[in-house]
Amino acid sequence: MSACSFSSGVSEKDGITQMNVLNDNLEQVASSNAAYEIFVGSYCDSNGDGVGDIAGITSKIDYISGMGFDMIWLTPICTSPTYHKYDVADYLTIDSSFGTIGDFEELISESHARGVSVITDFVMNHTSSEHPWFLEASEAVQDCHSEADLEAARETCEYVDYYNFAMESSAGYVNLPGTDVYYEAQFWEGMPDLNLANPSVRSELEGAAEYWLSEGVDGFRLDATTYYFSGANQSNIETLTWFNDYVKNIDPDAYIVCEAWADAATYIPYYESGVDGIFNFSFSGQNGTIAKVAGGVLPAFSYGEAIEAYQASLLATGFASLADDASFYTNHDMGRSAGYFAGDESPYRTRLAGALNLLMSGRTFVYYGEEIGMKGSGRDENFRAPMYWSSDASYEGLCNPPSGMDSFEMKFDSLEDQMNDPLSIYNYYREAVLLRTRFPVISTGSCTYYDSLSSDSICVIEKTDELGNTPVLIVINTSSEAQSVDVSSLSYDELSAVLAVSYEEATLRGGTLELPPYFVAVLT
Repeated sequence: MSACSFSSGVSEKDGITQMNVLNDNLEQVASSNAAYEIFVGSYCDSNGDGVGDIAGITSKIDYISGMGFDMIWLTPICTSPTYHKYDVADYLTIDSSFGTIGDFEELISESHARGVSVITDFVMNHTSSEHPWFLEASEAVQDCHSEADLEAARETCEYVDYYNFAMESSAGYVNLPGTDVYYEAQFWEGMPDLNLANPSVRSELEGAAEYWLSEGVDGFRLDATTYYFSGANQSNIETLTWFNDYVKNIDPDAYIVCEAWADAATYIPYYESGVDGIFNFSFSGQNGTIAKVAGGVLPAFSYGEAIEAYQASLLATGFASLADDASFYTNHDMGRSAGYFAGDESPYRTRLAGALNLLMSGRTFVYYGEEIGMKGSGRDENFRAPMYWSSDASYEGLCNPPSGMDSFEMKFDSLEDQMNDPLSIYNYYREAVLLRTRFPVISTGSCTYYDSLSSDSICVIEKTDELGNTPVLIVINTSSEAQSVDVSSLSYDELSAVLAVSYEEATLRGGTLELPPYFVAVLT
């Protein structure tokens, strides 16, 4: 029995549940293929200045690995003038508010010692307007009044061609103050877009990637990949192919995952580039499949149907399978999931939605604080609220809110208050991640959806792979009523694990599974 009991309980005895015993007797046999996203400045403050930092993350490595995560994704850590750091001013230095390169090396060392890999955000669509490249380029074009002048500036200053300058305004271009010149800045004026067709720019980015790989990072999350060349998907795919090939030549095991915030028909073809994963936006956010199924907006069977359809789309590319998927539910650009559900059933739906994400194939990502049901909607700063370690304001490591964040109370208790509650959101998430380690086929497997066994309230899916992992049957009750499912036609006769939201009992007798409200059962 582990020191920390889990949330999958069916009957209470001495503070430990029957299903705790069932689940805990299973041997951990694999990595979870689950990653934990950290917005660095809001996670844990090690020096009392109110800003989360790298040393603070290192102090929480045992917490992260103890939940079962085997990868950390850090939002940008490079020098930048903003709190979010997505406008890089120096690709080769760590922002001073986050610490030193020595702090980073310690994080890498301590993470690797626990079997946890670390990837960092790599932002190459744009830089900060305070980057020396842009400052020099801006100075060089100050007196340009014609295309001929602009061409001459390119000849005299190489950095002019690092960006996309023009003499006329067009979509996504802004005026360089005090001049007749415009420059591309698809996000905002403080983020001038790089000219990724320029070999010199690519060389600079190769140098930055090589540097961070030499410091021990295990890969990169690539930001804004659909904006590299706006409206030109094939050019974006070519750019990803170049970068992926370069990185894999240095470290064949490096993991590269891409943000391509678009519809699935647009981003799935990006797998042609050879990258390891592309974030699955179809299932994410308040309007994605996970939230709609967990919230009862869509029937339970929609989850299985959507996975099978997505699987078919991946296979159709000839470059990817469901095992390559990069699923996620929320991230730093989205409202927190605790706000997606209202009413008395909200706590149960919040847990269930987390499970639906962690039951996806491939590598799945969890945004910090989701494991305790943190709240945050509206402006971006609200999505990036300080990690709610404790309700005690004097708790060591608490961060200050980002400037501009609204004042609001959390919906659920702090981590400190949740840890010893077997049915807390925290312990539910921990158990859900643990299922991925104990049943590797959950992440490696392809999916078969059983339409004949599913309904508005029940979804039945099977995970199998060709790696020799034990197949599993996953049965999900998305309703507020107990459900009965006849699985006697399938070769699954053992109830091996349960994710539960109450102390009610799930049973499998004579081929009939009895599943309480909002429960998930894993059969082998």
